[in-house]
Order: sequence, then C-alpha cells, then structure tokens
Amino acid sequence: MPTPRQQARITWLKGADFPCEPFPAPQSRPWRLVLLGAPGIGKGTQAELLARKFGACQLSTGDVFRVAKRAPEEEKTPAIREALEYMKAGKLVPDATVVALVEERKPCLRCTTGFLLDGFPRTVFQAVELERILRQEQLTLDAVLSYDLAEAKILDRVNGRRVCAKCKISYHLKDQPPQVEGVCDRCGGPLYQREDDRPEAVHVRMETYLHSTEPLIDHYQRQGLIVHIECGDTPQETFARTLTALRISG
Repeated sequence: MPTPRQQARITWLKGADFPCEPFPAPQSRPWRLVLLGAPGIGKGTQAELLARKFGACQLSTGDVFRVAKRAPEEEKTPAIREALEYMKAGKLVPDATVVALVEERKPCLRCTTGFLLDGFPRTVFQAVELERILRQEQLTLDAVLSYDLAEAKILDRVNGRRVCAKCKISYHLKDQPPQVEGVCDRCGGPLYQREDDRPEAVHVRMETYLHSTEPLIDHYQRQGLIVHIECGDTPQETFARTLTALRISG
C-alpha cells in the first residue's frame, strides 16, 4: 500500500484530474526547492530525504514520464501524449512540451506542504517559464540546490544503482543495498538497472547535462538562489551537508 506521502503525488504523476487522497497536512514552513545535479549524482535520494524532513512533495518529471508510459490511453493528458511521441521517436522532449506538462500540474506547486522539483527545469527557457508559472501562483523559490561530484565518481555510483519496478525507490549495490538482493525493502517489487544508467548512456547524458545546465546555474546564480553542495561518500553525509547549507538543524 502507498504511504500518504506517495498518495500525495498522484496529482503530479497523473495530472490535475487525479486529486491527492488523503491531502497532506499543511506545513508551518513549506519549502520550495529546485534540485540540480548530473545524472546519477543522487538527486532523487536527496529529494526523498528532504521530503521526509520537510513534508514536501517530491516532483520528478522523470517519474511522470515513467508512469505515463504504462498509463491507459484515456488517462494521458495532451502534454503527456505529445511527450511520449517524441520519446518513442528517440528524440528529446522539447522545452515547450515539458513546460506544458508542469502547467497541467500547477496544483502541485500550490501544495501547502511545499515542493522539491527534481528534473525540472533543465534549461534556462524552462527556468524562465517556471518563474512565470510561480508568479501567476504568487509563489517564489527558496533555493536551487546544485549537487557537485567528479564524473568518475558519478559513473561508479550509477553502475551500482538499482530501481524498484513498482514504487521507484532507488538503491545502490554498495552504498545503499536492499536487505534481500534484487528485492525492494518497501514494497517487495523487483529491482532493475535502468537503460540510461548504463555507462555508455551516462556519458552522453553527462555531456548533455553540462551543455544545458551551466547556463542554468549562471541564471540562478544571478538571482542569488544557487546553493552549491559537494556530495559526500554516502547519501546521509550529503544530506547533512544539504541541511547545513540551508541552515537547518538535523
């Protein structure tokens, strides 16, 4: 069974026609953060830890695409249908389509628990469009967390990463192994290695990330929102550094 926090992401995963039940309780201090970092650096794990700490919703565009691939046709929104067509053709989903997907899910940005955006924005165009959407909703970002790690270490991490086919929780064969090999601790689902976690795919994704994200970091730097965090040897060490950078006690 999904936890209340997982249920609270239904609107994000499926669209505004699927309201969250039960609706999460408001937070006295809702955090609204963007997480940046190269593929395999551990943003998803940090987002999950931050979600537990703050009560905020983890909003990953990658999760939306993965859920959409398996969804019945009648549940797919216009932006999702368009995005899947590009993906089937082996093409990158255009910025405008990704922005439309986020706009379909504006209720998640208004959530009184706050949000953690993972995988969006990826370009300056997407960042400017996010700012437009947030202005319309009378919201502002608290910070943009930029996680940093050498490429060689990223490749080592990605090679050991495994993901649950059912609940999408990530593990690492060395740093965060499951209790039973190949089986998710949370839901018992099978673990697998994503195609884009294979070394040859990671190298291409790294080049794409650096090309698109350096201008994005500069964009947020000029706004005084960037918080650089050097990744530690474990997710817990990185999380502790994140809380320190945000000036939050553990």
